[in-house]
Amino acid sequence: MKPGLRILAFLFLLIAAFTTIGKAKTRIHIWHQMLYENRKALREMCDRYEAEHPDIEISLLYRETEELRSNYQSSAMGGSGPELIYGPSDQVGPFSTMGIIKPLDDVFEPEFFKGFVDNAVVRYKGKIWMIGDVMGNHLMLLYNKKLVKSPPENTDQMIRIGQALTKDLNGDGKIDQYGLVWNFTEPFFFVPWVGGFGSWLITDDGRPNLNTQAMVNAFTFIKSLRDDYKIIPRESDYEIANAMFKTGAAGMIINGDWSLGDYEGVVDFGITRIPKVSATGLWPTPMVSTKGYSINVNVTGELLDKCADLIRYLTSDEVQYYYASKLNMQPSSIAALKSPVVTENEELRESAKSIEVGRPMPVQPEMRAIWDALRTQYQAVLGGDKTPEEAARLSQLNAEKQIRDMNDILKPGPSVIFIKWIFPLLLVILLGFYRKQIVLFFRDFRQQKFAYYMLLPAVIGIFSVVIFPFLYNILLSLSNFSLRTFQNWQIVGFQHYWEVVTEARFYGILLKTIIWTVVNIVFHVTLGVLLAVLINRTLPAKKTLRTLLIIPWALPQYITALTWRGMFNQEYGSINLILTKFFHLTPIQWLSQPFEAFSACIITNIWLGFPFMMVIALGGLQSIPQELYEAARVDGASRFQQFRKITLPMLKPVMIPAIVLGIVWTFNNINVVWLVSNAGEPSDQTHILVSYVYKAAFNLYRYGYGAALSMVIFLILLVFGIFFMKKTKATGTVL
Repeated sequence: MKPGLRILAFLFLLIAAFTTIGKAKTRIHIWHQMLYENRKALREMCDRYEAEHPDIEISLLYRETEELRSNYQSSAMGGSGPELIYGPSDQVGPFSTMGIIKPLDDVFEPEFFKGFVDNAVVRYKGKIWMIGDVMGNHLMLLYNKKLVKSPPENTDQMIRIGQALTKDLNGDGKIDQYGLVWNFTEPFFFVPWVGGFGSWLITDDGRPNLNTQAMVNAFTFIKSLRDDYKIIPRESDYEIANAMFKTGAAGMIINGDWSLGDYEGVVDFGITRIPKVSATGLWPTPMVSTKGYSINVNVTGELLDKCADLIRYLTSDEVQYYYASKLNMQPSSIAALKSPVVTENEELRESAKSIEVGRPMPVQPEMRAIWDALRTQYQAVLGGDKTPEEAARLSQLNAEKQIRDMNDILKPGPSVIFIKWIFPLLLVILLGFYRKQIVLFFRDFRQQKFAYYMLLPAVIGIFSVVIFPFLYNILLSLSNFSLRTFQNWQIVGFQHYWEVVTEARFYGILLKTIIWTVVNIVFHVTLGVLLAVLINRTLPAKKTLRTLLIIPWALPQYITALTWRGMFNQEYGSINLILTKFFHLTPIQWLSQPFEAFSACIITNIWLGFPFMMVIALGGLQSIPQELYEAARVDGASRFQQFRKITLPMLKPVMIPAIVLGIVWTFNNINVVWLVSNAGEPSDQTHILVSYVYKAAFNLYRYGYGAALSMVIFLILLVFGIFFMKKTKATGTVL
């Protein structure tokens, strides 16, 4: 055996040996979206199980709800992912339709399910897909006992108490304490009021029911709480509402049972139902669901038995007693519900009263389309862009259209024949065009095998993470891959591309994306070059200044974007505080108006992007010979002339590729838009193309359409990049 092959064989055996060492224990992965206190309790229970089962290792991974769903879909489709997934019951509909979770009827005996309340055994189309360990996941009214002596029973009382609690405590003209807070811009926190006004957002047979008088009345009521009675803040997302209640800046909050553990020991709080609607005499109807475990469809054999045993433990009476006592979570076990741990717990008794007036959470996949349609129009009402009547009507129309799009199964078109011929033909043409290079490659391979073996890992890596995903995306863009064809999709032709280019909204979002990219790049380059020129001069503390200016680029985008979102809050954000205190300006509604929200995203991305251009420009400046400037000064050139005639031409070969790279990054930067605007708020008016692709693919399960749109984005950037590089002669010489 040749030396090169011996080395490769040795490395292979070494890797295999290390791989074998780690197989002593069976590892079970659980993906979940629990809050901090809940995930601590889950970890404690898993540690107990591991102590009793030394051959089992449980790995827990927290993901936010939408991230958990999208990542699980892609991983399960590829044959991997966690063995167990934990979440709310509404994920059952999409996951079971896609065929990525296993029916539990085939895993557990019927007697096992009889130990749980009905709503904890999640059924869809005749099969059981999830078993819950807690019940509820519902909204309630929580009140600070130090501020609210007796909770309101109806909305009239709620408004009176809220007005009494809403105060400017320090006389600076700004409200320091509100009567009521909650994440009122999200539909999940809004829909209980629809029930309170006498209707519901979905019919018994699963059709949207949004264009109703109850919906109009609910829209009007929420807007009046903010604009007329002024007992809730102008802007309030979940984190702001949560922080205000914890710090005593709000007397009441509408929140879920999942938050109780977060408030224990921080606020002396009480629990009651969301107040009865005085105009109708009806209780608001929060959605009630279970949270529980489903099994990955790819789990089989002995591992399936071990996962089933773990689920038995995590849903057992013992574990549910622990959750009830530590987290005040409503058990799903019939036996646990009868335990003194539950019956003698005041918070659980009050929580149960809210469950009594709630409605079961629908699990149909179509709920995603209903949520999406309701969300955009509801936020339009809050922003003043739509009347409640218009919003209700458009919500219904949009929901019906999105459900049709979601469930549409495209049939192969005439272009399929062309595709089946064109790809083999292209392959033959490419092989013919590069036949000399291919012959030379194989000849060189026979002479230098060891060198090619050393390159093999890099080639495999590039193929795995770049080439294969790109080719697979092309394939998906030509297919009918969607919710209903998740496991049996087929090639249908160029229908998705035609849909993209004929859709009017595409051009509006494209224009917005171009504006987003141009404005950002202009500021990135201008600020970057300006700061680089200043730093390049002899300044005091030059190294410290350079380090400080790089910080925005060095920090994770996630942290920076969320920080800026907090700073843009209308009432409590530092930007508006500065504008009002020092410049005596009216507070700007940064996050609730389309233009202002888009501007907020741009400002955030400018802050994130200029350090990169500054570093590139600084490197280019330091490579320019100083003799050129000395000669220019001798010739009497001014500083501006030196900058225009020497600095800019010499920076061009460095900056043009950086600008192209910056354009591609900015054009495709979903993080800032998604996080600062909270997924396109208000009313999906801040989307750029890449965030619109994400919404189409993962919110509405239109994967083929999303793949086609992403290929259109790629082609736009490819054509622009080639044209821009040639036009600017970026690869040419300076002089």
